[in-house]
Amino acid sequence: MSGALNSKMGFELLALTAERVVGRMPVAGNTQPYGLWHGGASCVLAETLASLGSFMHAQPERISVGVDINATHHRSVTEGWVTGTATALHLGRSVASYEIVIIDDDDRRVCTARVTCQLVSPRPQ
Repeated sequence: MSGALNSKMGFELLALTAERVVGRMPVAGNTQPYGLWHGGASCVLAETLASLGSFMHAQPERISVGVDINATHHRSVTEGWVTGTATALHLGRSVASYEIVIIDDDDRRVCTARVTCQLVSPRPQ
Protein backbone atom coordinates (compact mmCIF):
# COMPACT_ATOMS: atom_id res chain seq x y z
CA MET A 1 0.00 0.00 0.00
CA SER A 2 2.90 2.36 -0.70
CA GLY A 3 3.13 4.66 -3.70
CA ALA A 4 6.16 6.32 -5.23
CA LEU A 5 5.64 9.63 -3.41
CA ASN A 6 5.26 7.94 -0.02
CA SER A 7 8.47 6.01 -0.62
CA LYS A 8 10.37 9.16 -1.60
CA MET A 9 9.16 10.94 1.53
CA GLY A 10 10.06 8.08 3.88
CA PHE A 11 6.47 7.35 4.96
CA GLU A 12 6.04 4.57 7.54
CA LEU A 13 2.63 3.10 8.36
CA LEU A 14 2.18 2.35 12.07
CA ALA A 15 -1.52 1.44 12.44
CA LEU A 16 -4.37 0.94 9.98
CA THR A 17 -8.13 0.61 10.40
CA ALA A 18 -10.95 2.45 8.66
CA GLU A 19 -11.55 4.43 11.86
CA ARG A 20 -7.94 5.32 12.74
CA VAL A 21 -4.68 5.44 10.78
CA VAL A 22 -1.26 6.33 12.17
CA GLY A 23 1.89 6.98 10.17
CA ARG A 24 5.06 9.02 10.28
CA MET A 25 7.66 10.73 8.09
CA PRO A 26 11.18 11.97 8.77
CA VAL A 27 11.76 15.71 8.77
CA ALA A 28 15.10 15.20 6.99
CA GLY A 29 14.53 15.26 3.24
CA ASN A 30 11.09 16.88 3.59
CA THR A 31 12.05 20.47 4.36
CA GLN A 32 11.78 23.95 2.87
CA PRO A 33 14.97 25.71 1.74
CA TYR A 34 15.13 27.17 5.28
CA GLY A 35 15.47 23.71 6.83
CA LEU A 36 11.92 23.65 8.24
CA TRP A 37 9.42 20.81 7.81
CA HIS A 38 7.54 21.66 4.61
CA GLY A 39 3.81 22.42 4.94
CA GLY A 40 3.26 20.47 1.74
CA ALA A 41 4.78 17.43 3.44
CA SER A 42 2.14 17.76 6.16
CA CYS A 43 -0.51 17.71 3.43
CA VAL A 44 1.06 14.62 1.84
CA LEU A 45 1.07 12.85 5.22
CA ALA A 46 -2.52 13.90 5.95
CA GLU A 47 -3.87 12.81 2.57
CA THR A 48 -1.95 9.54 2.69
CA LEU A 49 -3.43 8.63 6.08
CA ALA A 50 -6.98 9.59 5.10
CA SER A 51 -6.69 7.79 1.77
CA LEU A 52 -5.54 4.59 3.46
CA GLY A 53 -8.33 4.72 6.03
CA SER A 54 -11.01 5.46 3.46
CA PHE A 55 -9.63 2.69 1.24
CA MET A 56 -10.11 0.25 4.13
CA HIS A 57 -13.68 1.50 4.55
CA ALA A 58 -14.51 1.44 0.82
CA GLN A 59 -13.25 -2.05 -0.04
CA PRO A 60 -14.05 -4.36 -1.71
CA GLU A 61 -16.65 -2.65 -3.91
CA ARG A 62 -15.20 0.84 -4.10
CA ILE A 63 -11.97 2.81 -4.03
CA SER A 64 -11.30 6.21 -2.48
CA VAL A 65 -10.07 9.40 -4.11
CA GLY A 66 -9.19 12.60 -2.30
CA VAL A 67 -11.45 15.53 -3.15
CA ASP A 68 -10.70 18.11 -0.43
CA ILE A 69 -7.86 18.92 1.95
CA ASN A 70 -7.21 21.80 4.28
CA ALA A 71 -4.41 22.21 6.76
CA THR A 72 -3.48 24.63 9.50
CA HIS A 73 0.23 24.75 10.29
CA HIS A 74 0.85 25.48 13.97
CA ARG A 75 4.62 25.26 14.46
CA SER A 76 7.84 24.48 12.66
CA VAL A 77 9.99 21.39 13.03
CA THR A 78 13.67 21.11 12.07
CA GLU A 79 14.63 17.54 13.00
CA GLY A 80 13.33 14.14 14.00
CA TRP A 81 10.01 12.72 12.86
CA VAL A 82 6.45 13.88 12.58
CA THR A 83 3.62 11.47 13.33
CA GLY A 84 0.10 11.80 12.01
CA THR A 85 -3.07 10.27 13.41
CA ALA A 86 -6.13 10.28 11.17
CA THR A 87 -9.44 9.83 12.98
CA ALA A 88 -12.61 9.21 10.97
CA LEU A 89 -15.22 11.93 11.26
CA HIS A 90 -17.66 10.32 8.83
CA LEU A 91 -17.63 6.95 7.07
CA GLY A 92 -20.51 6.96 4.61
CA ARG A 93 -21.52 5.18 1.43
CA SER A 94 -20.03 7.78 -0.90
CA VAL A 95 -17.84 10.03 1.30
CA ALA A 96 -15.33 9.53 4.10
CA SER A 97 -13.87 12.43 6.10
CA TYR A 98 -10.95 12.47 8.53
CA GLU A 99 -9.31 14.83 10.98
CA ILE A 100 -5.55 14.43 11.00
CA VAL A 101 -3.38 15.65 13.87
CA ILE A 102 0.34 15.79 13.15
CA ILE A 103 2.76 16.03 16.08
CA ASP A 104 6.53 16.25 16.53
CA ASP A 105 8.76 14.01 18.65
CA ASP A 106 7.89 16.12 21.73
CA ASP A 107 4.13 15.57 21.22
CA ARG A 108 3.64 19.20 20.14
CA ARG A 109 0.98 19.77 17.49
CA VAL A 110 2.57 20.72 14.18
CA CYS A 111 -0.50 20.66 11.96
CA THR A 112 -4.22 19.97 12.01
CA ALA A 113 -5.75 18.86 8.71
CA ARG A 114 -9.08 17.66 7.39
CA VAL A 115 -9.38 15.43 4.33
CA THR A 116 -12.48 14.28 2.48
CA CYS A 117 -12.39 11.30 0.13
CA GLN A 118 -15.05 10.30 -2.36
CA LEU A 119 -15.78 6.58 -2.56
CA VAL A 120 -16.22 5.52 -6.18
CA SER A 121 -16.42 2.41 -8.32
CA PRO A 122 -13.06 1.51 -9.83
CA ARG A 123 -12.65 2.21 -13.54
CA PRO A 124 -12.70 -0.87 -15.73
CA GLN A 125 -9.22 -2.05 -16.72
